Amino acid sequence: MSSTGFEFVDAHVHFYDMKHPTLRYGHWQPDEDHPFLGSQTRILGSKNYLAENFLEDSQLHGVTKAVHVQAAIGSKDPVEETKWLQEVYQNTGFPNAIVGHVNLRGSEAGHVIERHLNHNNFKGVRDFSYGEYLVSKQFRRGFALLEQYSLVSSIAAQWQDMEKLADLAQSYPNTTIVLDHAGFPSKRGIEYFTNWKVGMEKVSNFDNIFCKISGLGMGDNNWTTESIRPYVETCIELFGSTRSLFATNWPIDSLWSEYGDVVKAYREITSNYSETEIGRLFSKNAEEIYQL
Repeated sequence: MSSTGFEFVDAHVHFYDMKHPTLRYGHWQPDEDHPFLGSQTRILGSKNYLAENFLEDSQLHGVTKAVHVQAAIGSKDPVEETKWLQEVYQNTGFPNAIVGHVNLRGSEAGHVIERHLNHNNFKGVRDFSYGEYLVSKQFRRGFALLEQYSLVSSIAAQWQDMEKLADLAQSYPNTTIVLDHAGFPSKRGIEYFTNWKVGMEKVSNFDNIFCKISGLGMGDNNWTTESIRPYVETCIELFGSTRSLFATNWPIDSLWSEYGDVVKAYREITSNYSETEIGRLFSKNAEEIYQL
């Protein structure tokens, strides 16, 4: 907790050990470009980012808990990441919840989920999958397991995908879906913003979809509080303070930001909100979603 009493549950962080014997971090390697972010992520792959590093970055900014979202993309066995993170938690107290990878299209999805659940902090599933996966019968067959195991779904979707995401939410109303990175707005400009907002409106009508406000400075060397303000305010306007939550996407966003600058921007944008609303946006919603 900060000296002011402000509390922040960071709902999207990544830890990684580049020398781990069984984990591969396919989206950040020192000799590979990220498929969306380009060569800058090579910097991430040149060193580790461990819980201790996160604590050093975040401790002055009121962070009390954190949710780890899959980082070991391309690892042979996704449960190995959850196992490692559970051990990290035992040693450091972070991360407090783990969203791990499961190939929901696969015939072994249920078995993989059960193996993840051997680790107490496992709370949700992320499956980037591929193609038109949100409407895939195989994906949805696996997605149905999330309700059975009371797990949260972490979904990456952009405005072009929102009708499909709305249909998924309607088809599985008892599964909590967290839309990552505010729908990944990837461009600036009035036309793009309008399209993005229309897409976000389509999914905001479903009570089981929550909007994770994060990653808004990703890839933007010139982002400012004012440049992300319309996105933050629109998300909260559409989803309300009860279905929106803040996160930093650390350390990915460290390529374009300082940790404190991200938190400061969120706090400045919400400075006129009530104490109850601020509590929900910065901590309580994440605590409820991930049972922290």
